[in-house]
Amino acid sequence: MAAPGRAGPALRAALCALLCLALAAAARGRPSPVKVLSDGMWRELLQDEWMVEFYAPWCPACESLQPEWEKFAEWGEDLGVNVAKVDVTEQPGLSGRFIITALPTIYHCKDGEFRRYQGARNKAAFINFINDKEWKSIEPVSSWFGPSSFLMSSMSALFKLSMWIRHGHGYLTENLGIPVWGSYAVFGLATLFLGMVLGLLMVFLADCICPSKRHRAPQLQPQPRKQGPEPAHLLRSRYEEQEGEEGDVSDEEAEGKEGSRRDSSPRGVRQRPVPRAAPLQKS
Repeated sequence: MAAPGRAGPALRAALCALLCLALAAAARGRPSPVKVLSDGMWRELLQDEWMVEFYAPWCPACESLQPEWEKFAEWGEDLGVNVAKVDVTEQPGLSGRFIITALPTIYHCKDGEFRRYQGARNKAAFINFINDKEWKSIEPVSSWFGPSSFLMSSMSALFKLSMWIRHGHGYLTENLGIPVWGSYAVFGLATLFLGMVLGLLMVFLADCICPSKRHRAPQLQPQPRKQGPEPAHLLRSRYEEQEGEEGDVSDEEAEGKEGSRRDSSPRGVRQRPVPRAAPLQKS
């Protein structure tokens, strides 16, 4: 009689353990309601309503937030909001678009407007933030610094480049066995080469768009036609004509002077001759 009584509690304990393992397996097998975003999916944030968490696996605050974030995601369908998360170590492009400087960081996105959530980090606060539309009291991010702006797109490209350099450094040092200083030397030479190529390209484009004066095509202007040297006989005849003209001018001037003298002198006045009277004859 004692043996069956002792076996009862042990059997119940074993059944409870099996039930817990089954529940844990079922929880693991159930897909998470939290969506995982990547760099290529960021345009989905421009439509509908989203709550996005930026986290890192090594961040203790991010780990403590995960259970509350999972519970909030279960209410996402009822609230009409998409709950997502972004791993900044794997998706540098998205973290660059939003300029993530602290972890965890939560953003509210609705119809292309982005607001940073700074309230309490628990399920109830998240639900109230969406249900009561508390996000309306927060000023949205300026369009100049929005994820879809040119500035943030450039920042995203820089973040991707930095991650690519990091992976390249790890490949050179870990897989190929190159020392750290050798990896730095490789990247330094590559940077100098790319800078030289880009500099030459910019100079070429600038010279094509705004050419310098010495490289400009000279503008042809009509020049007066040069006359060749005249023959000797033409020069001699022209000289004689000039001397003849000067002689005529001097003769005319001399005659003019003499005429003026005669006109001005009293003797030069011409007197009309008076005929003499005939003598009287005596008778």
